[in-house]
Amino acid sequence: MTAGPIEFFFDFSSPYGYLAAHRIEEVGEAFGRKVLWRPILLGAVFKATGQTPLVSQPLRGPYHKHDLLRTARRLKLPFCFPADFPMATIAAARAFYALEAQAPQDAKKLALALFDAAFAQGINISTRESVLDVAEKAGLDPAAVAAGIEDGGVKQRLKDETDGAIARNIFGSPFFVVDGEMFWGNDRIPDLKDWLATGGW
Repeated sequence: MTAGPIEFFFDFSSPYGYLAAHRIEEVGEAFGRKVLWRPILLGAVFKATGQTPLVSQPLRGPYHKHDLLRTARRLKLPFCFPADFPMATIAAARAFYALEAQAPQDAKKLALALFDAAFAQGINISTRESVLDVAEKAGLDPAAVAAGIEDGGVKQRLKDETDGAIARNIFGSPFFVVDGEMFWGNDRIPDLKDWLATGGW
């Protein structure tokens, strides 16, 4: 029987999502699991749960800013906060789903480029124009991405993915689901790997 995929839920505004995006494909390859990238909108998730962005919370915010820099150093990934953080990511998520329908690998390529633009280069990717600029620099067709961002089916897809994630009790980014087991956070990737290696506990 074919092993099920690793579902990777994230928001492009999530700095921990950025870190995880650079790690999760390696996990999938190591265990022969396909990775399904699933951008969602944390704004809708926060509305459902009453949460706020980690970095804006009293006491927790300064710690997480320190932890992000520390973790990025350990992973040898460049890190900075984009301008006007936190930022809207509707255009970025729609662009992903527009590409995924035709070329899943191009969608992942765009996702990494968007994450890198935001958290390695400090670029605000909230606008349609900034998303198209990142797509073009990544070697993708900006006209196709632009059309997808405005496509009604793509808009509905993003809404459905976000609503579906909330219905499954997915409340943060990054969030991983494999074989029905849920892991929240970049720091749970070692647990995810152990679960895959042992079959669970």
